[in-house]
Amino acid sequence: MTGTRFGLRFGRWLAEHWVLGAGLLVLGYLLLPVAVVAALSFNRPSSRLSYDFNEFTLDNWRQPCATSEMCDAVLRSVQIGFLATAGATILGTAMAFALVRHRFRGRSAINLLIFLPMATPELVMGSSLLTLFVAGAVPLGFWTVVIAHVMFCLSFVVVTVKARLTGMDTRLEEAAMDLYASEWQTFRRITLPLVLPGIVAAALLAFSLSFDDFIVTNFNSGTTVTFPMYVWGAAQRGIPPQVNVIGTAMFVVAVLLVVLGGTVGRSRRAGVGVG
Repeated sequence: MTGTRFGLRFGRWLAEHWVLGAGLLVLGYLLLPVAVVAALSFNRPSSRLSYDFNEFTLDNWRQPCATSEMCDAVLRSVQIGFLATAGATILGTAMAFALVRHRFRGRSAINLLIFLPMATPELVMGSSLLTLFVAGAVPLGFWTVVIAHVMFCLSFVVVTVKARLTGMDTRLEEAAMDLYASEWQTFRRITLPLVLPGIVAAALLAFSLSFDDFIVTNFNSGTTVTFPMYVWGAAQRGIPPQVNVIGTAMFVVAVLLVVLGGTVGRSRRAGVGVG
């Protein structure tokens, strides 16, 4: 009798929480590689070509730069990421506003074409950009990578900001202009604060895509070595454990930014509710 009652309770609990359980399993599956990278960042490998956990150490975090080449590659990836993020965010935000707020000839076709770079394999995009640069006699290097990353990230920014604009209530802007606010004042005080979370999310996505891109970069980098290209080259002779430190640090920074953004958002909503 007790066993039957326990089985009924367990079955009822499982029926009520199976969605949560499935979500936790999927989340654990996604975070498993991150956990392995974080664990290996505290590992002293037995050999350069060994990836098993041999001995716990903090030396990798005390000296995150295994070589000067790795630090230069990380710094170069950060520089390219910031430049590509700035360019893609500015262009993508302007394009999203144009597509959502204005009616013009070819708007439907542009809406369709926006998704093509996202659906196109990176191999095709990288080789196409390489052909374009070579045909235009543009020397491959740092700036060709930046241009390629802007083109690669632009569609993701447009889609993200466009989704935020589409879900925004335009009556708030109309109410502000009814109260004699100018177009600039309405944009600065109403539109921009409401769209800003979408713009920030698009910028973070663009930086993430730019920082870890390898295929498009490999086609258009010339002699410029980014962090993913350094890792690919180092894999042939043994990846230093400090690479795991960089990966873990980037993940922690991303999580902190997300938590900070959520905290600021909740504080603003609470302030509005109190007001």
